[in-house]
Amino acid sequence: MLTFEQALEKLLAAAQPVAEVRSLPLTAAAGRVLAAAQRATVAVPPLANSAMDGYAVRAADVAATGVRLPVSQRIPAGTVGSALQPGSAARIFTGAPVPAGADAVVMQERCEHSDGAVVINHVPRPGENVRPAGEDIALDREILAAGIRLRPQDVALAAAAGLAELPVRRRLRVGTFFTGDELVQPGEPLPPGAIYNSNRFALRALLEGLGCEVRDLGTVPDKLDATREALRQAAADNDLIITCGGVSVGEEDHVKPAVEAEGRLDMWQVATKPGKPLAFGEIPRPDGKAWFIGLPGNPVSAIVTFMMTVRPFVLRLQGVDQVMPQVLTLPAEFDWPRPDVRREFLRARLNEAGGVELFPNQGAGVQTSLVWSNGIVDNPPGQAVKRGDPVRFIPYSELLS
Repeated sequence: MLTFEQALEKLLAAAQPVAEVRSLPLTAAAGRVLAAAQRATVAVPPLANSAMDGYAVRAADVAATGVRLPVSQRIPAGTVGSALQPGSAARIFTGAPVPAGADAVVMQERCEHSDGAVVINHVPRPGENVRPAGEDIALDREILAAGIRLRPQDVALAAAAGLAELPVRRRLRVGTFFTGDELVQPGEPLPPGAIYNSNRFALRALLEGLGCEVRDLGTVPDKLDATREALRQAAADNDLIITCGGVSVGEEDHVKPAVEAEGRLDMWQVATKPGKPLAFGEIPRPDGKAWFIGLPGNPVSAIVTFMMTVRPFVLRLQGVDQVMPQVLTLPAEFDWPRPDVRREFLRARLNEAGGVELFPNQGAGVQTSLVWSNGIVDNPPGQAVKRGDPVRFIPYSELLS
């Protein structure tokens, strides 16, 4: 049985990012993976500017409070003033370029303006309330690293640095289908022995949350020929195929023999709970191959396995460098006296005191545990927990994007 780390290492070692790169305008770049590092085309700010509404002065002209200076010009934002003459002041507004010759801005609350002059009631130091040119970003500085998934603030930074487009990797194309004659779509009558197919909706939402382009092939009959045809269809124009269930050795489990007939399959037993069974392989096509992942059919196992194991693989296929979630160390508000020998992913949530509460029923069939919780306790094999012990908590916000 593979450890969680071994399974993840195998997946990430196999992953090769999609090669196709597209240049997109900033309005379409958020959520995409940056293909190449980006550098600033301008300094930010491009000129020294005022951090306040007030008066630009030479600090040497204001050696004491109460100095009265004539106001020689008015400089709103977006306007470049003329050089400041010694012994004068310029009315200036936030963001406006500081005129040559001035080296300080006195905020307007410390000034009295009247009759074309201003009385300065504060002794400024050189550089006061002045933002130097390039204070935030120097010209040609690297501002965005390759391999990041672009957030709104990343796109905003690119705009501030003068970039109108960004090179991003093509969206990962993922084909999904589900096997099981017992599966019924929500809204349809539920015959005896049937279940509604919740995995179809969970998997699509999980993949789209990671920025993938999902091609849903629906439910495939429990027949070997139908399963093989679905694999060929999914492999034709997708980078990755993901299925739920049907990879065991029962007479009605056709995914395993279908993948073996069409390509290659590794069946892994991973020492995690929930989510022990995991299938990984590939389906060839004339111009390459599509990766294959078979998730457990149990909905809780499928979702947890995706978040903890498949998500890093999907992100790496998209070209993301940092694929592991950030982990918080927080005090347990529960006792867990009988740990499993496998690594456990326990459904939990933060309480108002900053502690971690555990859902009372950790059964793999309890989907309500995923809705009640807002994260996962990553508990090492055989690790008992007492109330107050530190535990590793991963918020869903780290696992769903």
